[in-house]
Amino acid sequence: MESLSLPILNPLLPSGSSLYRKQSSRMTSSMSSSVSFATGRTSLSTVRRSRVGVVKMQAVDEDIDLKQMRDMAAAKKRWDGLLREGKVKLLTPREAGYAIQLSNKPLLDVRPSSERNKAWVKGSDWVPIFDNEDNLDAGTLSKKVTSFAMGGWWSGTPILSFNKLFLSKVEEKFPKETELIVACQKGLRSLAACELLINAGYQNIFWVQGGLESAEDEDLVTEGSQPLKLAGIGGFSEFLGWTDQQRAQAAKEGWGYRLVFTARLFGVILAADALFLGAQQLGHYIQELRGH
Repeated sequence: MESLSLPILNPLLPSGSSLYRKQSSRMTSSMSSSVSFATGRTSLSTVRRSRVGVVKMQAVDEDIDLKQMRDMAAAKKRWDGLLREGKVKLLTPREAGYAIQLSNKPLLDVRPSSERNKAWVKGSDWVPIFDNEDNLDAGTLSKKVTSFAMGGWWSGTPILSFNKLFLSKVEEKFPKETELIVACQKGLRSLAACELLINAGYQNIFWVQGGLESAEDEDLVTEGSQPLKLAGIGGFSEFLGWTDQQRAQAAKEGWGYRLVFTARLFGVILAADALFLGAQQLGHYIQELRGH
């Protein structure tokens, strides 16, 4: 589509509206003209099939995006209601730390394994509401390839799937009357977990505002190979130290911390330069072989 410089349908228009149909008509007409000028031999039936396929694809993508936006807006509205009505109580990370140490309240960590394995609160229980998708079927592999190509290589964001055993696993560990603190990395998935628990009959649910990432070092007793603040990052950006969390950490740690990532950056530049020179030498060598 980009090579033909086609107009793009407005993603905010309902697919059934007259304005949407007019815009779709203009787009398909443009596509028909472009194909005719490019080939001069394209049959009318081929053009019709192509333009119908393009319009259908665009409409499906639009419907999916709008549905996701509506679902997220509805979920946030429900979660705000739970907090406003007091069905879910709000705690700061420091207050959660006090509640764990002084009142012996359990902490339910609902993060995926990719975050949990890096750092966790000492003594916390782990039941992920979403976990890393480890299946190797064609659909999952396609999602992983697409995610990697669309920026996953830089951010390290994993493909997650809903844990269908979440509620049953929590019910095995905690009775319905338990005063339970629920936390994730940034505070969003834990709100979804709180809603599920409230609907399942739990009455004493506490939510850690801002997630574990917002906790200071003295707020919670932690274990693991990294600070809690860095458990949610990954990819090449983490390797180079180019995330907001790592910049904040560097401000605390000083130049020693920064030098590690500076050395990595120079290493990447040298490796890229070596590959470029190697490719040049290989090209010259191939040309010489062809000349002989």
